[in-house]
Amino acid sequence: MRVRDRQRQVQAYRGQIPSPGRPTVAWREDRVAFWAAIAAGVKTREAGVAAGVSEPVAHRWFRHAGGVNPNLAPTLSGRYLSSHEREDIALMRARGDGVREIAASLGRAPSTISRELRRNASTRTYRLNYKASTAQWHAERRARRPKVAKLRTNQRLRDYVADKLSGRLHDSAGNRIGPEGPAWDGKSKPHREDREWVAAWSPQQIARRLPVEFPHDPSMRISHEAIYQALYIPDRGGLTREQSWHLRRGRTKRKPRARTRMQAWAHVTASTTLKQRPAEADGRDVAGHWEGDLIIGLKRSAIGTLIDRSTRFAMLVHLPRQVGYGLIPPRKNGPALAGYGAVTMKNALVATFDALPASLRRSLTWDRGKEMSAHTLLTAQIGMPVYFADAKSPWQRGSNEHLNGLLRQYFPKGTDLSRWSAAEIAAIADAINNRPRGILGWRTPAEVFADQLRSSQQPTVATTG
Repeated sequence: MRVRDRQRQVQAYRGQIPSPGRPTVAWREDRVAFWAAIAAGVKTREAGVAAGVSEPVAHRWFRHAGGVNPNLAPTLSGRYLSSHEREDIALMRARGDGVREIAASLGRAPSTISRELRRNASTRTYRLNYKASTAQWHAERRARRPKVAKLRTNQRLRDYVADKLSGRLHDSAGNRIGPEGPAWDGKSKPHREDREWVAAWSPQQIARRLPVEFPHDPSMRISHEAIYQALYIPDRGGLTREQSWHLRRGRTKRKPRARTRMQAWAHVTASTTLKQRPAEADGRDVAGHWEGDLIIGLKRSAIGTLIDRSTRFAMLVHLPRQVGYGLIPPRKNGPALAGYGAVTMKNALVATFDALPASLRRSLTWDRGKEMSAHTLLTAQIGMPVYFADAKSPWQRGSNEHLNGLLRQYFPKGTDLSRWSAAEIAAIADAINNRPRGILGWRTPAEVFADQLRSSQQPTVATTG
């Protein structure tokens, strides 16, 4: 029998299939390890390391699955050959062992080995070679039992879901209203760009409304999870991934729940939490306890904002672009050239506070942004301890939040803040500090802070008994 005839015989035995592409770079055990790491909340890159695959492969797995965990069983039933057994079969077959020898070594029936060698051999080579990777690929492909999604088979239901999720808005005259929205690029919703105006019912609203509108039609039923999967997983249920932009958050991939619980604040230690701040700062009677934050503008521009809790005196920190910004391509863990990297932020704060006497730099309360990762160096240089507010608790820095709101009159959101010089933002701070404040008895913060400066410069006289 010729080689081609034998190839046709194997293909007829196995069944003709359209080419699904090249074999996967990893096997079932690797994907199980990958999704187990994702479920634990680690980043995609680290999950790829746990599975033993490269970072591009890990991101491809996550993207193609839409972030939805396929919930693969960690182990196969003993009825089926494992990837390790297929490796042993390939080695023994290359060594020239017969079917019965291989079966006896693995504790399997000879018919099982014979069927494996015929069914999962490679038919793309001149000879019918048995390769473990190709055999495992064929076995996994054949083991899939894809259930056709309900949205794909029920046109009426799919049209209803698409209309409530992505239906366009019209005025009283029937004309479409709202912007067109940006071109679809497969990424998360575009920031600071118009989004298309659509009906935008949530999947839960759609699922719960179906029994109300079709009480006697059981075919018009679907769960909200099925709608989410139809959006996140390509070709899952007849919806397009572009429609995921019509969700509230506009995510194109599911965010694993465990990731939302991961804390990215390694620079916040037990000794720098707000509970450790001196009690005198809570009463606002003593000057020198500051609150700080950033206001962010277009193209990652920023201005640092500082305010004294007692006198409400504000200082603005100029954060210019670093050398190379716009010339050096941005990369992960590369230099922070936007102007508010940890070291740059520390140096700017040192220069700002160094002009004040020690009595007026008692503490600094900041939010949990990574720009303050070098706070220990700041404390070592100027002796000013830094404390961090609790997560999602802006009221713990209420004075600073109020200041940031006032500054948006001069620095609106969506504008480039890097174009303003240090002298220009100092003029804005001067304007804010010379506004009378009701909480100060209608005195200005500049007047109250000037009193504190004079009192700190007066020499103390020791009393004699």
